[in-house]
Amino acid sequence: MAAHAAETDPTISPMPERTPKALRRALAEDAPQLLPDFDKHWKRAIADTYDIEPEPAFVARWWCEYAIARDPRLDAHVRDLHRRAAETADFAEAQALLEEVSKIRYRTRELEPGE
Repeated sequence: MAAHAAETDPTISPMPERTPKALRRALAEDAPQLLPDFDKHWKRAIADTYDIEPEPAFVARWWCEYAIARDPRLDAHVRDLHRRAAETADFAEAQALLEEVSKIRYRTRELEPGE
């Protein structure tokens, strides 16, 4: 499965610790284009509210984002699925493409730090 690509491709960085700080550091190294969205989301959801209750959901979302972004082939595949879903006029086809994206994201949740 592509979500476990790091096991077979040494060029893909391992997953960081499951903390906001570690995720931010990993994003800065491997997917800096995502940092502005990460920082805006952190500010809106946590920093501006002084509420850490949403932190687990925040980490879960960015865990998946990083897991996909760190693997160029997986990232390209997910982007292609989104593009194809947006371009098709066939609802069933779009739904199937987006369900594939959902399955990929779901599988990334199972990754552990270091994988």
